[in-house]
Amino acid sequence: MRLHVNQRHTRVLELVRARGSLRMTELAEELGVSAVTVRRDVEALAGQGRLLRAHGTVTWPGGPADVAPAAPPAAKPASEGGTVLGMVVPSMEHYFAELAHGAREAVTACGGRLVLGISNYLPAEDPVQVGLLLDAGAQGLLLQPSWERGLPTADQVQQLLDLPVPAVLMERRIPPGGRLAELDGVRSDHVFGAAAAVHHLADLGRAGIALLVRRDSPTAPLVREGYEAAMAARELAQPDPVEMHPAADPVGYDTAVEHLTQLMQLQGVRAVIVHNDQDAIAVAQRLRARGLRIPEDIAVVAYEDELAGMADVPLTAVAPPRRAVGRMAAELLLARLSGGRSAAEDSPRRHVALLPRLRVRESTGPRTED
Repeated sequence: MRLHVNQRHTRVLELVRARGSLRMTELAEELGVSAVTVRRDVEALAGQGRLLRAHGTVTWPGGPADVAPAAPPAAKPASEGGTVLGMVVPSMEHYFAELAHGAREAVTACGGRLVLGISNYLPAEDPVQVGLLLDAGAQGLLLQPSWERGLPTADQVQQLLDLPVPAVLMERRIPPGGRLAELDGVRSDHVFGAAAAVHHLADLGRAGIALLVRRDSPTAPLVREGYEAAMAARELAQPDPVEMHPAADPVGYDTAVEHLTQLMQLQGVRAVIVHNDQDAIAVAQRLRARGLRIPEDIAVVAYEDELAGMADVPLTAVAPPRRAVGRMAAELLLARLSGGRSAAEDSPRRHVALLPRLRVRESTGPRTED
């Protein structure tokens, strides 16, 4: 059975105290974990002054003994110990900056510090950034992993389970039935957000509602799930899907808009939900360049609401609660750290989903009659 980090620390102390000195490779073999995991465990314990580490070996400060080690000390509250939280995000562009600002608000309010790592959407960079943050003294981690299409591989799952400090996942739906369910998570409910857009358009009499998403976006599957569920709930026929090529370029936009205008002619589409703002603005511009009126001929809803209000025709948009997600994730992590070992091990894990808001602007217009 895989040991929890605190159980692993206790076992490390037991082994080193009993033998006086161990090579790191021997310790990893005894515990059945990777050398990276052992190194982080030993660094954490050495930082507390409970072990001595040098040249690939770890030594008990007073030599071997038969007495069992004391339990690890509880983490001090942030207000007393200046808790350092590490945060890994794919970038620091609009969406992710809001997450970071929300987390920083919570951390600084407790006298702590937030340290950032940026993965640049590279899955292999996530563990690199985590290692750098741990080396910088992070006592807990806020993570938005760069999972392909929003789903982790087996190796990525194991990396998260092997973390030597508490962690909270942000803006990632934890796969049901998987081992990551034992981690805390805070996210926007994108299924709800997409459904809210459908219901808004249906209430306005827009029966033909299309969806345009990028096929490489981790959020796209959730947006599509909410869209399809709401369309079924309203008993509306779903037009053929429109997918944006991963590359945001004029050719990709033109191709998508050509497909969309065909759906308007052949399948009665009178509204479109576009993820994300940048794509929604580009699509709206090209629709108008073809002589189509927004919202008279076609209503447009953006999903993200970072830039939607700045479009030529201000776009109605679904706004995920980014700042609140970052703030709540940090508060949850700080509570676990300040509660000490009992809070880290005994308190139920939480998967929190915050509901996006729909901000209505000119691009959807008043109710229409078909």
